[in-house]
This record gives sequence, structure tokens and C-alpha cells, in this order.
Amino acid sequence: MKPKKTGLFFGTFNPIHIGHLIIGNYMVEFSDLDEVWFVVTPHNPLKKKKTLLEDHHRLAMVRIAVEDFPKLRVSNVEFDLPQPNYTINTLVHLEEKYPNHTYCLIMGEDNLKSFPKWKNYNIILDRYPIYVYPRISNGNVDSQFYTSPDGGKKIYHEKIKMVDAPIIELSSTFIRKGIKSGKNIRPMLPAEVWKYLDEMNFYK
Repeated sequence: MKPKKTGLFFGTFNPIHIGHLIIGNYMVEFSDLDEVWFVVTPHNPLKKKKTLLEDHHRLAMVRIAVEDFPKLRVSNVEFDLPQPNYTINTLVHLEEKYPNHTYCLIMGEDNLKSFPKWKNYNIILDRYPIYVYPRISNGNVDSQFYTSPDGGKKIYHEKIKMVDAPIIELSSTFIRKGIKSGKNIRPMLPAEVWKYLDEMNFYK
């Protein structure tokens, strides 16, 4: 049986919004991925973050958001790993637990800049493809990933694949601030996610 090519989309999803779904769905429909897993990052016990909802609430909202999309799934794999956790540990754990999958990382172009600071990033790059979606951002990506002799961007690392996904400049931070200030942000969230957080009175 051919292994499923699975894209891992990591995030706190605090909360998940339509931008996340657009990116996840684009990746699974317009690339060679078979499915995308939204990997919900647990709260780091070493950090205080008042705006971060409890793990089970964020997980519940992602589950609600993806339930109508059979190629999109939610994973709480990191909830059971020792904290603070590193992506390389998650990847090793997933390979052991689900050997019938091959994995790649999905990240925004802005995150590619900080990627060389990740623990064992060179091992990740050696073993796992990285699918990068565009973001409007300032600053330079590490030169080992980019070269731009003609002023344009060109990736020359064989494991990094730029995906021509829509540029979504919508953030969970913006949504939280909007809710706190009493703005109507319903169109930015899946309907059932909005219903969930409104009933729970979150971010107010």
C-alpha cells in the first residue's frame, strides 16, 4: 500500500480562522499532498500566555472547522509529548506511530526566516520536504534557502517547495482583538467555530 503523503500544518490556532482553512485546503487540492493535518500546539507550561485558550478548546474548534473536509484532519499528537517540545521530536513520534504516512512540513514564508534557529533544523531539512506558502513580510530569508540574482525570489534547496497559494493576511491576533473591541468578525471564522467561541464568551 502506497504511503499517504501528509502535510503537517502546526499552530496554536487561537482561534482557527478561514485563512488557515484556505491554506490547508489549497495545499491538499493543488499540490501532491494526500491530506493535511492541523497539528495543534499545546500551551508551553514554561510560558505565561493569557490570550491562549486551553488546549482542549482550541483542539475542539479545529475539529469543528475541518469536519466537513475529508482531506483535512486535526492532530493532538503534541499534547502527549514532553514539554517544551520540538518539531523534530513530533516528526519522529509520528513516524513511529503512523508508519504508513510520509510527512512534510507546511509553513509560511515568514517562518522560513526563523527556521535555521529550530532544534536540529538541518536534520528536518534532510529528511522532510517543506512546503512554503507566501506571506507579505519584511526581512531576508537565510541565504542558504534563497538566491535572488535577478531581484526575484528563487529557492534553491531541493527540499523546499514554494507553493503558489493565495496570500492570506488574516491573523488570529487580529481576530482576538476584534472580538475584544466588539467588532463583528463572524465572516472570518467558520460558522460553527464562531458559534462555539461566542457561546463560551472567549476573547472578550
